[in-house]
Amino acid sequence: MKTFGIGGSTIEAELEAIQPLKTTVKPIQKEEYKKRIQKLSGLMKTNKVQAVYVNAGTNLLYFTGTHWHASERMVGAIILPNEEVHYIAPNFEKGTIEDFLEIEGTIHCWEEHECPHKLFLQVLDENKITEGEIQLDETTPFSIINGLHKEVHSFYIEKATGLISECRMIKSDAEIAIMQYVMDITLEVQKATARILRVGITTREVENFIHEAHKKYGVSSGSYFCIVLFGVDSSFPHGVKNPKKLEMNDMVLVDTGCQLYDYISDITRTYVFGEANELQRKIWNLEKETQLSAFKASILGNSCASVDDASRKTLEKNGLGPDYNLPGLPHRTGHGIGLDIHEYPYIVRGNKTKLVSGMTFSNEPMICVPNEFGVRLEDHIYMTEKGAKWFTEPAYSIENPFGV
Repeated sequence: MKTFGIGGSTIEAELEAIQPLKTTVKPIQKEEYKKRIQKLSGLMKTNKVQAVYVNAGTNLLYFTGTHWHASERMVGAIILPNEEVHYIAPNFEKGTIEDFLEIEGTIHCWEEHECPHKLFLQVLDENKITEGEIQLDETTPFSIINGLHKEVHSFYIEKATGLISECRMIKSDAEIAIMQYVMDITLEVQKATARILRVGITTREVENFIHEAHKKYGVSSGSYFCIVLFGVDSSFPHGVKNPKKLEMNDMVLVDTGCQLYDYISDITRTYVFGEANELQRKIWNLEKETQLSAFKASILGNSCASVDDASRKTLEKNGLGPDYNLPGLPHRTGHGIGLDIHEYPYIVRGNKTKLVSGMTFSNEPMICVPNEFGVRLEDHIYMTEKGAKWFTEPAYSIENPFGV
């Protein structure tokens, strides 16, 4: 059966044809960062938490707008219930930190030979916080956690996952708008990628094209990540050491995304280059049915676990699985997305978190057939007050994945 939108073009022609999508999206504004701190501070008061520490990385970025990669040196912020922000950083980095700040706060500095953990406790003491529960961002390195434990005597240290995830899981309209834009870009890149395929093309050539295509669409950093797999390699969800070249009638799996204004896209398409055989068509159609089952289960008030359960029930009804057994679905049905490509909420068995408006997560119940191929169709969902919505429309059919 004839396929549509797959092959027939060239890398040069597709790159030449790309025109950036029109957009009015903007980066997250200062007022939104302030609202995030207000929400966290309110949760701290409700839960009787004396302070929350967010380490360099996406949690620091989420609450303060500060772009800073985590390293062996302690850089982060202590957020207090009164909405004050106190930054901790090496003294030689103070000027740079000041340049990066979006949210004002006192910067407390330590010299290279000094102990930042003692400085942490000094900040609390100066703010008349001498006992009770303090919480640490779960990405805080063990070296910092261990150092604080050695210095702390009157505090109870707990992880701040509950409070932080309650904030980050619920996306604002501004966040949704950015994510919609980058999802739209990546879907267009997926369409162009399918058109450049030819017998003998390497995964590296395709990955390089995807990187350049994202850049042509206006994302200067190019691809945030990229997985390209052909044939039997596609049965390994995240790839193989030495990927094969494309052959006729191979299954093709392309999983990629980009990042703009700190938010990430992530879309996977799988299809056949050539003509699908009976097994390929059967599994592809079942993957689409399973993805739809997960979408239908994405109802306000349902648990994240119930969405994963819906995927597995569909697969088991069709003789795959059960559980994580192959042929079947070897991993969770989905993951939250935002500043991190994988974040809360996770669409996985046992997760009792209820779906509420503002949550965003992937729907990718991949089917792996050992020694044959894998099929992953991945689109993302955002929950609204009226229910689940797609960021991108799912693939249409194995012969015409992009509905051309």
